[in-house]
Amino acid sequence: MKVLKYIIVGFVFGIVLTKSEAVSWYRIYEMFQFQSFHMYGIISVAILTGIVGIQLIKRNDIKDIDGAPIEIPNKENGNYRYWIGGIIFGLGWGLVGSCPGPIFILLGAGFYSIIVVLAGAMIGTFIYGVVRDKLPH
Repeated sequence: MKVLKYIIVGFVFGIVLTKSEAVSWYRIYEMFQFQSFHMYGIISVAILTGIVGIQLIKRNDIKDIDGAPIEIPNKENGNYRYWIGGIIFGLGWGLVGSCPGPIFILLGAGFYSIIVVLAGAMIGTFIYGVVRDKLPH
């Protein structure tokens, strides 16, 4: 029954991203060309929602779906690995024209060329898994 909850949330999330045009290549292109605030607004709302949600979880001892306490460790101060990772992520996002988040949404919407992006994401994840122990963490 738990799986059904996740599937429903996934469908709702996909519908919201599609209706807000967050999966639109044209909207992403406009963002990278600084021609529209649309995507920056969506990203800002997501960041604000995350900040508020994390603070609510930390301050109210909210429990997960199984009743276990949610523990969110404090992050270390940012350094070069976050910058390097962010640049690689941003370059991939800019080249592909899509964030990894809506890959399955675009696939479900019938944009089958996104299979190439999905394959690239899977290969990149595999390569990271192989070289992870050799990277400075």
